[in-house]
Amino acid sequence: MKSGRQLAFEALLKILKDSSYSNLTVAAGLRSGELSGPERSLFTALVYGTVERKITLDYQLSRYLKQPIRKLNRRTYAALLLGAFQILFMDRVPSHAAINESVSLVKKNGAAYSSGLVNAVLHNVDRNGLQLPDESDSLPYLSVKYSCPEPLIQLWQKSYGEEATLGILEHALGAEPITIRVNTLKTDTDTLINAFAEEGVQAEPHPLVEDALVLNNLGSVEQDPLFLQGLYHVQDASSQLCCSRLDPQPGDRVYDVCAAPGGKSFTLAERMGDKGSVLSFDLYPKRVGLIQNGAERLGIQCIHADSGNAEEYDPERGLADRILCDVPCSGLGIIGRKPEIRYRSLTDIDNLTPVQYHILCVSAQYCRPGGRLVYSTCSLNPAENQDVVARFLDSHPEFALLSEETLLPGTSHCDGFFIAVLERTERVAQ
Repeated sequence: MKSGRQLAFEALLKILKDSSYSNLTVAAGLRSGELSGPERSLFTALVYGTVERKITLDYQLSRYLKQPIRKLNRRTYAALLLGAFQILFMDRVPSHAAINESVSLVKKNGAAYSSGLVNAVLHNVDRNGLQLPDESDSLPYLSVKYSCPEPLIQLWQKSYGEEATLGILEHALGAEPITIRVNTLKTDTDTLINAFAEEGVQAEPHPLVEDALVLNNLGSVEQDPLFLQGLYHVQDASSQLCCSRLDPQPGDRVYDVCAAPGGKSFTLAERMGDKGSVLSFDLYPKRVGLIQNGAERLGIQCIHADSGNAEEYDPERGLADRILCDVPCSGLGIIGRKPEIRYRSLTDIDNLTPVQYHILCVSAQYCRPGGRLVYSTCSLNPAENQDVVARFLDSHPEFALLSEETLLPGTSHCDGFFIAVLERTERVAQ
């Protein structure tokens, strides 16, 4: 069996080398069976926390290094990051243990030559504590304090203002509670709250979203008997609000064009009382299986999952009453759950907008007269949100904008999200 620190070290090396997603890397580590009990929690906290605080940690380490961080051996760098994170942000870990274990990591993993460097730098980190740039220089200060690139902070300040930006930054640090959607086909909110209480799990109604619960001490979802019984699925309140804005009715024909892993399709079907049809599409057949398996676990009959390319119009599908167009996006609204997203180049993100616009245009062709189409992203970036919708409306006069909203972390009690509700007002040309 490996220790949590050793597996975190290996996971961090993979993330640094391959730019792997932290959630996928953590999931693979937990499935490996090499960790037990408290070591699983330590492993998870170390990987997520170190990736999340990388800019902050780099600033601390650079103060005590003679060479630039980019010139460090990757194994030395990983050990320094893990050690500094434990010293500065994990109160329950004694500093001497964090330092000794980090030195041990480089010795055990082929970088013993750097053990003296790791020891000296981490002792300096411990001695001097958390260091931040002068607060008067606000952009570098915010960047280091909240471990967020300066260009991203500037984007949010320009788009949403100073106060909202602080809320986004604060919400993006630290572990998030789990939010779930009650499967109203099998149970109700009060009954599920009582069932969680019998498990010793605290469940509270979400302050803004009906049939959503916030869980604070669940542990492993996949092993929870209530989950296995299909009484709920994990879904942030923002996605549940998105489904409510689509407002599907029993008997409707609904398309979810980018559906996997299926959470929104499940919520739509539940809101419809499992009456009508929800056609859920995804580009990759393997991900279609996730939708099918989830629907089976929840006892939903009206979902029909199939592979399909959201960028290609298929006239054989026919028209729909409701269409959910939740497009691939930068994910800038969920950096608290996927911390490495914050480090992506904004230039790379700009390449997404043509794809998003095209998917919206293709999806619109399926909307019947009087039908409703919701365009959504989990991004906080007007270029992916308002700008795409404005471009679409300019070229599609048969659609009207019913509402448009940006959900901001810190004020909406959910992830960052954008929702635009569109309605087709003219007849489809024959």
